[in-house]
Amino acid sequence: MNPVTRDSRYLDKSSTSAVKSSQPIALAAATLMVLVAGTGGIALWRAYGGTPSEAERGAVTRQLQARTVQASEQLVEKTKGLEATQQESIDQLQMVQEQLQSMRRLLAAQQADTKRLSDQVSTLKDSIEGLRQSFASTQASESASPAPRNGSIRTRAHATRSANRHRRSRS
Repeated sequence: MNPVTRDSRYLDKSSTSAVKSSQPIALAAATLMVLVAGTGGIALWRAYGGTPSEAERGAVTRQLQARTVQASEQLVEKTKGLEATQQESIDQLQMVQEQLQSMRRLLAAQQADTKRLSDQVSTLKDSIEGLRQSFASTQASESASPAPRNGSIRTRAHATRSANRHRRSRS
């Protein structure tokens, strides 16, 4: 064997073993860097926006509960206000209904009075018409045959008036 080839073999073996022996160190260094970067990333994530700590979660929960209680109280107050408004509306509606019934009774009474008065007016008209007819028939019968009694009544009335005038003038 040639000494040169021996040395080249040795060189080949030593360079291969140097590469082989440096790979685990590089691999360990790369793994260490990945672990450090991951740990740093997790720390940053937790610090700036990741999962909050137990105390932070408790504070957020208490805030949410306080808001919920406040919203519930507001809803209860609004509900009570609506109930009061609704009761007022019901009371007003009942008052209006009572007034309407009263107005209906008054209207019915007025209509009954109007009908009664209308009937009375009709009766009076009929009576007046009967009197007119009676008067017309009496006038017709008197003008057809003048009664001697009318003349004597007229004479007596004239004499009575004259006597009254005469007495007044003496006093």
